[in-house]
Amino acid sequence: MGEAIVSTFPSITGEELETRMWLPEGEPRAVVQLVHGMAEHIARYDAAARRLNEAGFLVVGHTHLGHGQAAELLGWFAQEHGWDALVEDVHTLRKNTQAAYPSLPYFLLGHSMGSFITRAYIQRFESGLRGVILSGTGHFEPLILNAGLAIANLQCLFGMEKKPSKLLESISFAGYNKEFEPVRTSHDWLSKDHEIVDQYLADPYCGYPFTAGGYRDFFQGLKGLSPKNLAGMDKEVPILLFSGASDPVGGRGAGVKITADELLAAGVRDVRVKLYENGRHEMLNEIQRDEVLDDLVTWLEQHLQA
Repeated sequence: MGEAIVSTFPSITGEELETRMWLPEGEPRAVVQLVHGMAEHIARYDAAARRLNEAGFLVVGHTHLGHGQAAELLGWFAQEHGWDALVEDVHTLRKNTQAAYPSLPYFLLGHSMGSFITRAYIQRFESGLRGVILSGTGHFEPLILNAGLAIANLQCLFGMEKKPSKLLESISFAGYNKEFEPVRTSHDWLSKDHEIVDQYLADPYCGYPFTAGGYRDFFQGLKGLSPKNLAGMDKEVPILLFSGASDPVGGRGAGVKITADELLAAGVRDVRVKLYENGRHEMLNEIQRDEVLDDLVTWLEQHLQA
């Protein structure tokens, strides 16, 4: 196992997106495609990818539109259909990877915003996946989403489409740290590991506010995760949801369980939920991440066979 192989591929919008591939020693057993979260980038998953490499898994992922060093504008996806572009880009990378490794079982792992992109993805492109993993996902009531979308649309109407929206950032994230007071930083809700939080805060490509247009696309995407849109999913593809039991994005586990119940109600036959005691939002970067990654490898191995 060496350094990640860095390359690019064209987004559906025409922008070049950074891709990283981590290869295991010897022949890979399967592929795990990572879909990262809001206001971060794929390089943050290096340690998790290397642990999966040790278990024989090839790992690949890309940095989304509006993210990372190559972004045209941080927190901005596209002039139109930005959320759809995120989903389509995940599919492009999957197709590219499967063309190179056509015989390998294929898993998709999305974290936080990436879990919501993944949930949108499996409504359309789930066929052929061996399994889906949702990390740090959650549930949002339509009333809240409609309110956020209304504010975002209003700001866009007044020319703020490509400007950072401090108001929507405050509305979306202000309450997350309150559960952990007294707090050391503005992002203690991410992890109990101080080094991880400090690295995040020091990274210029992490933690920035989204534009009003980015929030508009995000809220529209979340609205599309309604249970009424789950009927077309492949009910035979197993789904693992894991989260910190103290993660505010997942409603301290309640939102994760609601999501699992919606998947079961839609007919998905194999849905598992794992909540980690005292864990916060980034379980792949939490103090107990070794346990989390061991559990993830075990689940992947259990689902290698169709």
